[in-house]
Amino acid sequence: MGACSSCCADRDRNGLYEPVLQENEREAVADLLQFLENRTETNFFEGDPLRALSTLAFSDNVDLQRSAALAFAEITEKDVKAVDRDTLEPVLFLLQSHDVEVQRAASAALGNLAVNPENKLLIVKLGGLEPLIRQMLSPNVEVQCNAVGCITNLATHDENKTKIAKSGALVPLTRLAKSKDKRVQRNATGALLNMTHSDENRQQLVNAGAIPVLVNLLTSSDTDVQYYCTTALSNIAVDSANRKRLAQTEPKLVNALIGLMDSTSLKVECQAALALRNLASDEKYQLEIVRSRGLTPLLRLLQSTYLPLILSSVACIRNISIHPLNESPIIDAGFLEPLIELLAYDENEEIQCHAISTLRNLAASSERNKKAIVEAGAVERVCTLVLNVPLSVQSEMTACVAVLALSDELKPRLLQLGALNVLIPLTESPSVEVQGNSAAAIGNLSSKVEDYGPFIKVWDQPERGLHGYLSRFLESPDTTFQHIAIWTIVQFLEGDDSDLIELITRSNDVIPAVKRLTTSLESDPAQQNQQQLDDGMTDESEIVGLARRVLSMLDVKCQEARSWLI
Repeated sequence: MGACSSCCADRDRNGLYEPVLQENEREAVADLLQFLENRTETNFFEGDPLRALSTLAFSDNVDLQRSAALAFAEITEKDVKAVDRDTLEPVLFLLQSHDVEVQRAASAALGNLAVNPENKLLIVKLGGLEPLIRQMLSPNVEVQCNAVGCITNLATHDENKTKIAKSGALVPLTRLAKSKDKRVQRNATGALLNMTHSDENRQQLVNAGAIPVLVNLLTSSDTDVQYYCTTALSNIAVDSANRKRLAQTEPKLVNALIGLMDSTSLKVECQAALALRNLASDEKYQLEIVRSRGLTPLLRLLQSTYLPLILSSVACIRNISIHPLNESPIIDAGFLEPLIELLAYDENEEIQCHAISTLRNLAASSERNKKAIVEAGAVERVCTLVLNVPLSVQSEMTACVAVLALSDELKPRLLQLGALNVLIPLTESPSVEVQGNSAAAIGNLSSKVEDYGPFIKVWDQPERGLHGYLSRFLESPDTTFQHIAIWTIVQFLEGDDSDLIELITRSNDVIPAVKRLTTSLESDPAQQNQQQLDDGMTDESEIVGLARRVLSMLDVKCQEARSWLI
């Protein structure tokens, strides 16, 4: 048989063979050279320029494929726009080449095109994931780097994330995250991060073995890798099942994150604190962070002038403060004054909420801690700010005052600081939570007080005063509000202050409202039957009992109240 190669190749002077170009290929080469000379005025994504590139890309000649791939890479480096399938198909064809140079340039071009949101979707729709996964398995580092970089870009679009997770890409991405090449490592960890924004994808990552790889890379010398891994772990730690898994398998995690709060990179410091915040949703981590000396770097970040650092650290300390055993260590570490300062941080409502919520947590279990918080000036700051902050902050502030008001020792101080002057107006807040917290704080302050003078001073003002608040809550359809108001009146009567009792007795609103509460169940047979079926007292029956107790206590001082009871 004759050699068939002779029909498609000519022998040159040195005895070597040169590929024979088809006529359309020769024309495409000539056209492309001309287009490249005028590249600033040429749109390579349509018309004759695209036809020339496509001819070379679909050629059987590897040199022409290389030329096409390199041209696509160079063009897309400087010009990225939404393209159609006519542009993407030759690039995707080149991606399947067995030639390393073609693979490298084609994946670079596709990665450039994948910066555009519309292209991200079309690349996946046209089957781009499968050849990219094959290229991630290449022994060539350049090919790996470009393929992973393209996957990273594709994974920034929400519609692609699940498709990537189910494509088989996560295992090779996890393997490449351990690459000795920093560029490959950065791209791989960036891609893994982009896959952590949904519950389903996070589970896929965990199943692919990503957690130990991400944890080990926290000690990387590359700040980008640190950032990607820290942020990915922070997202993974949102899920309680993942936190449990981390607690069981990654004993070095907390210390590594605490160390990163001293990073020279602000974004790494910020994400380390956020990761610890998410971990501190669980009791184990709340304690471990404190035991591992995490309070010192958190305090430093809390006193930063950089808003994201302040927000991440105050959110973290808020979660840590939930555990009763952490209350005193946090106070002793010097957090009170910075937290109180942040109450006035009106640039960010979330920071204010976290700061006051932390103070409330710190006050929860200990008289010593309540006293320390008051002595540090928290109540003065709240009274100054509370009427002018957002509703969410008002809710947290009034809840904190309600907790502090449980201390019999501190009640006179809170009353002296004018707490009633801000709490009473807030009982008319448009927020039900603010109303309830304010009323609860007033009720707590009313119990076992030696001097009821501060309550007498606010009987008619501010707004409609204590009198207006009691009348409004007694008439409220909300049984919780009714209960708070009637219980507060009981405290006033037990305090036996004659001037305050006279104000209550002479009220044209309070006493009739109390009497109506004594008969609220009797007028509703259905409620009464339900009460008989319940074990113990219902809220309504307790309210009735308190209302009758009020009238009974007033009976010795007010003949009119006695006639109402009869």
